[in-house]
Amino acid sequence: MGAAVAVTRDELTPAQLRAAAGRGEEPDQVRRLLAIALVLEDVPRRQAAEQCGMDRQTLRDWVHRYNAAGIEGLRSRKSPGKAALLTEAQKAELKALVVAGPDPERDKVVRWRCADLRAEVARRFGVEVREGTIGGWLRQLGLTRLQPRPCHPKKDLAAQEEYKKTSPIC
Repeated sequence: MGAAVAVTRDELTPAQLRAAAGRGEEPDQVRRLLAIALVLEDVPRRQAAEQCGMDRQTLRDWVHRYNAAGIEGLRSRKSPGKAALLTEAQKAELKALVVAGPDPERDKVVRWRCADLRAEVARRFGVEVREGTIGGWLRQLGLTRLQPRPCHPKKDLAAQEEYKKTSPIC
């Protein structure tokens, strides 16, 4: 078994580490500070780790982080999460596409539905997603799924007005 990793930072005493733990708001960081305070008081590593609810190897890893970055190194890091499927430029292009509306001749639809946009995103960007994902992207882009009623591209407004004037209903 190798030698224990030494705590090389000496700017804080165990009492100061405990005081920092008392002021801490993140429970995991508080446990880590208390464990390092125990290590500085020459408590055996296994006992210090068990008292703070961690494994001896985990305590060793936290000592390394404390040596490298101090108290801030003991904070839990936020996971970066899954990479975005569309770039910002592609999202801007999607928003422009939705705002402009479909071309009935080319797109074969009179209004964009999530299913239609899903197929268009797959065709343009090569990204296969669920319809719900398309709805989420629309919300992120400040758009809603509510749309005005579609109108037929060949409708004749003059004929409609003439019909209103001559209709027996009116």
